[in-house]
Amino acid sequence: MMWIASVQPPSYVSIHSNINLLECRVKKLMFFCVLCICQAWPAWAQNEDASVNELLQQLTEARLKDMAPILEQLEVEGGEALLPLFHGLLAGDLYYLKSDHTLVSVTSVNGIDQYQEILSGHRIESLSKQQISKVRVNNTLRGQLRQIISRLQLNARQPDLRYTAVRSLLSELDADTMATIRALYSGEQDQRVKAIMATAIALYSAESAQDDNERVAAIGQLRNSLETDVRNALNRLAKDDTRPAVQSAARRAVADIEQRVAWYGRLDQLFFGLSLGSVLLLAAIGLAITFGVMGVINMAHGEMIMLGAYTTYVVQLLMPNAIDYSLWVAVPAAFMVSGLAGVLIERGIIRFLHGRPLETLLATFGVSLILQQLVRTVFSPLNRQVATPSWMSGSIELNPVLSLTLNRLYIFVFALLVFGLLLLILKKTSLGLNVRAVSQNRDMARAMGVHTERVDALTFGLGSGIAGIAGVALSQLTNVGPNLGQSYIIDSFMVVVFGGVGNLLGTLVAAFTLGVANKFLEPVTGAVLASILVLVFIILFIQKRPRGLFPQKGRAAE
Repeated sequence: MMWIASVQPPSYVSIHSNINLLECRVKKLMFFCVLCICQAWPAWAQNEDASVNELLQQLTEARLKDMAPILEQLEVEGGEALLPLFHGLLAGDLYYLKSDHTLVSVTSVNGIDQYQEILSGHRIESLSKQQISKVRVNNTLRGQLRQIISRLQLNARQPDLRYTAVRSLLSELDADTMATIRALYSGEQDQRVKAIMATAIALYSAESAQDDNERVAAIGQLRNSLETDVRNALNRLAKDDTRPAVQSAARRAVADIEQRVAWYGRLDQLFFGLSLGSVLLLAAIGLAITFGVMGVINMAHGEMIMLGAYTTYVVQLLMPNAIDYSLWVAVPAAFMVSGLAGVLIERGIIRFLHGRPLETLLATFGVSLILQQLVRTVFSPLNRQVATPSWMSGSIELNPVLSLTLNRLYIFVFALLVFGLLLLILKKTSLGLNVRAVSQNRDMARAMGVHTERVDALTFGLGSGIAGIAGVALSQLTNVGPNLGQSYIIDSFMVVVFGGVGNLLGTLVAAFTLGVANKFLEPVTGAVLASILVLVFIILFIQKRPRGLFPQKGRAAE
C-alpha cells in the first residue's frame, strides 16, 4: 500500500510542462533543419549553375559527333530555362565569344546584326564578326533538338508552349511520345491544349491501331481537324491503306476536310481583297477630293504617296531605339510633308493652269519625274526597308488554314478610320462646307464670298496629305523606293472613275470592290491578267455609266 501510494499520477501542471518542453524541442529541431537547408541551398544552386556552365563550355568546344550527349545533359540540368538556347541552336543563330566562350544570339534589324547573351538577354554593343564563332549543328542534331524542344514544351507552364509542342509532334508520333501525351492528357486544364492532344491520340490510333473499328472511329474524330499533318496522314490512308473500311473512312474524312479548307480559302482571299482595297482607298481618296473639287488630273499624286513612305523611313532612322512608337510620329509627319508639297505644287504650278486639263496633266507628270529624281539623289535608287513595329508583327491564327496578318488588319482598320475622319471634316467643318460648295458650283461659291483659291490650295494639300498617310501604310507592306507611287497611280484613277468623281462613298465602294475582284481573279488568271480583266470591266462599265457608281451632284457635274 505504501508503494502504491507513493506512485501518484502526474498532475495537470506536470503534463502541461512536459508538453511545453516537447514543443520547444520540436521547434528547435525545425529551426535547425531550416537553417541547414538555407545554408545548403546557395551551394546546391551554385553547383547546379556550375554544372550547366560547364556543359555550355563543352558545347562551344565539342565536335559535332560529341554534341548529342551534351545536349541531353543540358536538357536534364537546365530544363525549360534553356529553351532560348535550343531554339537559337536549331535556327542556326547561336554563336560564342572567342574570348570567354559566352553564348550569344544574333538577330538582324534593318540589315544590322545585333548580339545578346542567349540566357540573360543582355545586349552586347560593338561586337564584330571577328570576335565570334558559330556553334554548328547537322541534320542529326537538328532532329534531336526538335525532340528536346518538344519534350520541354510539353511540360511547360505556358499553355501556348504546350500547344505548339503537341502540334510540332503530329508529324512524328511514336509510342514513347504518345505515352507522354496520354499521361498528360487527363491532367491538362487548358481546353485548346487538350483538344490538340486528343487530335494527336486519334491520329496515332488511326495510323497504328490493330483493330479496324478502332481505326475507323479515330478517323471519324479527325474529320473536323484542319491540321496539315492530319490531312497528309488521311490522304496516305485513303490512297495506300489495304483495309477497305479504313480506306473508305479516310476518303470521306478527306472530302469533308477539303470542303472546309476551300471555304476558309475563300475567306482568306476575301481578307486579302479587303486589305488591297484599304490600300487603294487610302491612295485614291485624296485624288478623289482634288479631282472632284478642282478637276485636276494630278499625275504627281503617286509621288505624294512616295514622300509619305520615305518620311516613315526617315522617322525610323531618327528613332532607332523606339521603332514601336515610330509610326505614331510618322503618320502626322507624312501628312505634313506630303500636304506641304501638295500646297507648293498647287500654288506654284496648278493655279496658273485652271481650265487647261492637258497642260495640267503634263505639268504634274513633269513634277512627278522631278520628285522621283530628287529622291534618287537624296536616298539613292535602291529600295529602303522600313521596320515593322512589334505590335504589327505576326498574325492571328483563327485555325490551321486561316490566319489574319496583323499589319494588313491594322491597315484595314486605319483606312476606315481615315475615311471616317475625312467625312467628319467635310461634313462638320467650314473647310468641308467650302469644299462641297466649290465642287458643286465654283462660280456661285466665288460669288457668295468663298475664297476659291484658298480652298483649292487647302484641298490639294489635304488630298496630298492623305496620300502621304497612304505611303505610311504601304511602307509596312512593301519596300520603299522611288517608283513606289507609280505602282498605285493608275489603280487610284480607276477607283475614282469607277466610284464616281468626287464622291467619297463611291471611292470606298470602288476601292473594296476592285481589291476583292483582283484577289479572287488572281488564283485563276494570274496577277497580270487579273489586272487587265479589271481594267476591261471598268472601261465597259464607264461606257454604260460614264459618271460612275455614285455620280456627283451639282451644276459642275453637268
